[in-house]
Amino acid sequence: MSLLVVGLSHRSAPVSILERASLPSDTQAKLLQDSLAAEPAAEATVLATCNRIELYADVDKFHAGVAELSTLLAQHSGVGLEELTPYLYVHYEDRAVHHLFSVACGLDSMVVGEGQILGQIKDALALGQELHTAGRLLNDLFQQALRVGKRAHSETGIDRAGQSLVTFGLEQLADGTPVDQWAAGKKALVIGAGSMSSLAAATLARAGVAEIVVANRTLARAERLAEILGEPGGTGVTARAAEMVAVGDELGRADIVVSCTGATGLVLTADDVETAGRDRTAPQYLLDLAMPRDIDAAAHRLPGVRLVDIESLADASADAPMAADVDQVRTLVSDEVAAFGAAQRAAHITPTVVALRTMAADVVAGEVARLEGRLPGLDDKQRAEITQTVRRVVDKLLHAPTVRVKQLASEPGGAGYADALRTLFDLDPETVASVSRADLNDADVKNRGRV
Repeated sequence: MSLLVVGLSHRSAPVSILERASLPSDTQAKLLQDSLAAEPAAEATVLATCNRIELYADVDKFHAGVAELSTLLAQHSGVGLEELTPYLYVHYEDRAVHHLFSVACGLDSMVVGEGQILGQIKDALALGQELHTAGRLLNDLFQQALRVGKRAHSETGIDRAGQSLVTFGLEQLADGTPVDQWAAGKKALVIGAGSMSSLAAATLARAGVAEIVVANRTLARAERLAEILGEPGGTGVTARAAEMVAVGDELGRADIVVSCTGATGLVLTADDVETAGRDRTAPQYLLDLAMPRDIDAAAHRLPGVRLVDIESLADASADAPMAADVDQVRTLVSDEVAAFGAAQRAAHITPTVVALRTMAADVVAGEVARLEGRLPGLDDKQRAEITQTVRRVVDKLLHAPTVRVKQLASEPGGAGYADALRTLFDLDPETVASVSRADLNDADVKNRGRV
């Protein structure tokens, strides 16, 4: 395993850099394709969220891999390599596994313990599978990361340490008042109809707002979200859709505005907010969850306007208390990293063991054939007994060494045992490679459709 991660997040880079380095979905696909075209990477996938961009790859050379992946991130993010480099972090092999498992558990999130990252990891793996850039290593890694994340949320109290970015943002807007009391009876405008906007709309509905208007560039998606929100079996809130051209009018009527779109420029300028025609005797609350930002930061200086965005959420989360359950999750992550590493190292030697047993079977078959030539008078029963005896002798001779070598190979530094086995038994490298290719094809078929 030569797993390499090169990335940046809210922990390593300021929001101004993260805004500029955001990756739209089509750019993510091109980044993965170019990563595989680069010599050091055999497989790759990208985890891109509102506050992190991480490129995962299986590389054969560490330094060349770091240089190539860093260059590709710079090219596709639009931020020059020289400017981007100080904010990049690198994790390799077990440290890379530890990092992804920590991310999956919410330990590396802006709000510790938030669970939305699991969906984003799932999407990252799905993209890699769809483009066939994720091979056996990344399939195994991301599938296990999802399982570890689910374990953390079901077996520990990490959920008590934090909440989703949406809930945290609304709590910041409420400024100490319980969100359900603060939101009760208010009118809300949600701009965007993606996963984050949908989560925000549902959260507001559960909190008791009187009305939700969903605005989106594709009206059909806004109508679908409004329909779901208003279903009798759903939240039951009064909800309707609006076109983006109507946002100015809706802005004047809204008490709460949540925006999270994929726009590359501002959706709401300070002038838009100021001239919306709203009665300023009551405050207006703006929550910007987009990266890059949707709402002009200057809006917070307007009278009667309170704005919370990704940058202010990052500042607020730094002061959030850490729950004692975080230590339990850290222990879980460490145990899972050790188990994953052992499994990967053991799997690395399996093709060599299979090739050894194949060679032994060929030797048995050859010797039995030679014996039949020398003793043509053997009947079927005698021939079968001799064949079975020879096979038992070979199996007994190989059993202890192959079991032991798998145990040794699963330990740190055990990769050399496969090389030693190939050398001692003079195994054909092409035979071992063919077993590995067959395993890889089986793994690819098995993992399709699992996400």
